[in-house]
Amino acid sequence: MKLGRIAQILAGPSVQEKLQTPLQDIEPLGYSIDSRTIRTGELFFAIRGEKNDGHRFLTEAFDRGAVAAVVENATTSPLRAGPDGEEIESRLIRVADTLAALQSLAAEVIKSWDGCEIAITGSAGKTTTKELTAATVANLGPTIKTTGNLNNEYGLPLSVLAMESDERHAGDFEYAVLEMGMNHMGEIAKLAAIAPPSIGVVTNVSAVHLEFFSSEDEIAEAKSELIRGIRPGGWAVLNADDKRVIRMREIRDDVRVRTYGIEGAADVTSRDMQSAGVNGQAFTLVTPSGEARVDLPLIGIHNIYNALAAAAVGDLCGVGTGQIAATLGHSSTAKMRGEVVRFREGFTLIDDSYNSNPAALLAQFFALTGCDRRIVVAGEMLELGPRGQWFHHNAGEVMGRNNVDLLIGVRGLASEIVDGARQAGLSEDRATFVEKPEEAAELLAGKLRAGDLVLVKGSRGVGMERFVGKLKQLFEVLGG
Repeated sequence: MKLGRIAQILAGPSVQEKLQTPLQDIEPLGYSIDSRTIRTGELFFAIRGEKNDGHRFLTEAFDRGAVAAVVENATTSPLRAGPDGEEIESRLIRVADTLAALQSLAAEVIKSWDGCEIAITGSAGKTTTKELTAATVANLGPTIKTTGNLNNEYGLPLSVLAMESDERHAGDFEYAVLEMGMNHMGEIAKLAAIAPPSIGVVTNVSAVHLEFFSSEDEIAEAKSELIRGIRPGGWAVLNADDKRVIRMREIRDDVRVRTYGIEGAADVTSRDMQSAGVNGQAFTLVTPSGEARVDLPLIGIHNIYNALAAAAVGDLCGVGTGQIAATLGHSSTAKMRGEVVRFREGFTLIDDSYNSNPAALLAQFFALTGCDRRIVVAGEMLELGPRGQWFHHNAGEVMGRNNVDLLIGVRGLASEIVDGARQAGLSEDRATFVEKPEEAAELLAGKLRAGDLVLVKGSRGVGMERFVGKLKQLFEVLGG
């Protein structure tokens, strides 16, 4: 998409004409909202955020090679000459609201694209499900997916605009797999309005973001905005084993439903599940199109659910059951999301430090099998609202009653995890609280032995990756 066309979409012909004539025929190599990481040839959107105003970094963006910038009409930022002596003003596309402009440009890309968009939301498992789904539909044609977890009001438009980056165009892709996150009511509705999906997937509803919601039912209502945003005649892929998710099948009568699950009746399901410890698990995948054995190299029943969601989408799109099984068998974990790290000293770490919530913590705990000792290093879980103390205490009680061998709580309310475990019978030397992730690593270092399996988990803001980093300093990683 050329800059002239972009200016016309965002601000109209008058602004388009103000761009330097040579610029109008240039296609940006990409789109950025961060002057620190912008690449030469990209279009910079100066976003006014809660902490920073992108207009303050216009000069830096141009010095780093921005081809042009989208700014707000009211900006009075310095407009000095650019690196080649030209006036920056002639390289600006002025709009009323830069965030709205970013979103409207992404919406225009989706509107003019005739591929299949698959959107994924849920309280847990979004990113893994996105990765598995993208790998599955890639068997059918060129696929683009959300990078990392760019799933909010800024990230989703940037994920869409990646289809128009690096000399690629939306028409080059047949599938787009987009993750949609939220922590307030109405956010997913806005994202679905930007990029209305043909297929919408809801993985589950659990206790996350309760700082902003009164109950899990209210979270479910926010997640259901994705179903309301599906294109008429599209598909909703729903977890049949989650009572709040399966109720969403009643929301629309112009959207078809495909269910997946393990415990009860579902269109896509699994049977004959077998654990292989840290090497993953095996199961028989059953779809409306057939059956196939899956050797899934991911740990825990929650990852079987993620795999079934991807299989349901793949089956809808026409991927054969055998091909789905083969694709799932070659999957891998994203960094800090259940990543298996083996140490020369004979113990193994499950690095799930990217984020945490009560349901996800316990799901990973129960996936710890095939080891001499189960050790959990659990960071504080944020955004749980008034019930946060109870959720932490309950998680500790559950792990204490189910034979956790060692437990270290890290920061804040994680002290309640430790108290809960002690109340369930763990001695003080087996359940310990520290304030910093590095302290946890130093404390555990003297207790580790061959055959141990260590799970590390915590909310993003706690920084549990520092525990992992410290452990890697103290011990030698195999293959590292």
